[in-house]
Order: sequence, then structure tokens, then C-alpha cells
Amino acid sequence: MSFNLTGRRIAILATDGFEQSELTEPKRLLEQAGAQTDVIAPGHAGEIKGWSDGNWGRAVPVDVPLDEAKVEHYDALVLPGGVMNPDKLRRVPAVITLVKAFDDAGKPVAAICHAPWTLIEAGLVKNRQVTSWPSLRTDLENAGAHWQDSEVVRDGQLITSRRPGDIPAFADAIIDALGATA
Repeated sequence: MSFNLTGRRIAILATDGFEQSELTEPKRLLEQAGAQTDVIAPGHAGEIKGWSDGNWGRAVPVDVPLDEAKVEHYDALVLPGGVMNPDKLRRVPAVITLVKAFDDAGKPVAAICHAPWTLIEAGLVKNRQVTSWPSLRTDLENAGAHWQDSEVVRDGQLITSRRPGDIPAFADAIIDALGATA
């Protein structure tokens, strides 16, 4: 089935150390559905470097620096995982402000793998149904989330997935949240 996200713009927030497939594959699938995607990164002009199979991966161009990103320019926010990426992002106050702004605006916020660490920091998981890479379960539960082992969990506009193998379901949930027409 083909979905139409024409006219939709999706922010992908990441920094060096993002899990390669968790940025590039959702980006590809969302663009294939017709969306425009922008990679947003703090403190970067040019590109950020991925992590793949225990080594540095390919670089991805940064479309918009974090300090120029505005929630009103986007329909959804995607947070790729990897261990390094969300660990760095959750320590940047402007990242947390942007993530909260998407939630406050009622726009989809989608996080995969270790990216829910950033959701914890933004205070978005309390009393919410979520999933993640299994090692984050205790962190999420300690933050008040209700964790489940599912390929994708959607709680309102909050979308979470566990791992690279879940990317097709993750992208489908984002497309569904945007109300794409077939």
C-alpha cells in the first residue's frame, strides 16, 4: 500500500553516534511516502556521523542546526537511537526544549531503541505506554513509564520502538499518526 505524506515535513533530531539504520531507514521510508525530512543536529554545520556494527558509519548531512529548528515548521519529530546519540542529546537543554515543544504542540514524537532516554529527560514518559531497547526498561519504569516488549507502541502521539528490526513498523506508526491517506 502506498501512503501520501506530500506536504508533510518531519524533523529527525540526532548527533554523532546515531545508530545508522535508525536514522537512514525511517528517513528513506518517510520520504518514500512523500514527506520532506530534515536532519537537525546541535552544534553542527555540515554533517553528523553514524554508528554501524561497532564502528563509525556513514556521515549524514545536517539540514538545519538545532538553534534554527522551530516546532511550527514540522509535523512530527523522529529520534533515532544508538547508545551515544541519545546519551549526548539528553544533556543538551535546547534538545529537551525542542522535544517538549513537539509534545506540547500535540505533534507525533517517535523514538527508537535507546532514544527514549531523551524522552525520559524531557519528562514525557510518566504514565505512558512505551517500548525501547530492553536495557532501558528499568530506566523507563523508574521514570514512571509502563514498558512493554513490542515492536512498536503508540500512546497518543508518542511512538516508540525497540530495535532496527522494528523499523518498518516504526515508520508505519509515524505515517499512521500523521493521518496519511492511502
